[in-house]
Amino acid sequence: MIDRRPLLLLALSAAGLVGIVAHEGYSDKAIIPVPGDVPTIGFGTTAGVKPGDRITPPQALARALTDVQKFEGALKQCVTVPLHQYEYDVFVSLAYNIGPGAFCGSTLVKKLNAGDYPGACAEIQRWRHFQGRDCSLPANGCSGLWLRRQAETRQCLGVGQ
Repeated sequence: MIDRRPLLLLALSAAGLVGIVAHEGYSDKAIIPVPGDVPTIGFGTTAGVKPGDRITPPQALARALTDVQKFEGALKQCVTVPLHQYEYDVFVSLAYNIGPGAFCGSTLVKKLNAGDYPGACAEIQRWRHFQGRDCSLPANGCSGLWLRRQAETRQCLGVGQ
């Protein structure tokens, strides 16, 4: 296995981008994915999105790439330890989903920067709530988020790497 590398040497991999867009899903028009959420278009883009907006798959992918760069920049500002590529990819995915402020201010980042890699990976599962609902409980109607967190945790731990 390749050693962990300084963040300066890492960029989101193609597999990481595919993972993000697969988790986010695609919509060619602005939608509110679940009541109370913000308008989303393409592969989870929210910035500047308003009802009635439309997008093509190539435009959506280009926009996702631009969005990812913002989240990579935030991650590189708050994470101070080297990472494996698969760890970097999963942390960019998580930041993409929860936002850079929430990611950088999290216990996950504190544990990661302290060198507690397994502890940081375990923290991913704490991000399982949406609008006060625990998405790990099937009756709460948001199981897709919980499935995403389980997949991200496995990836973070290097399962299958």
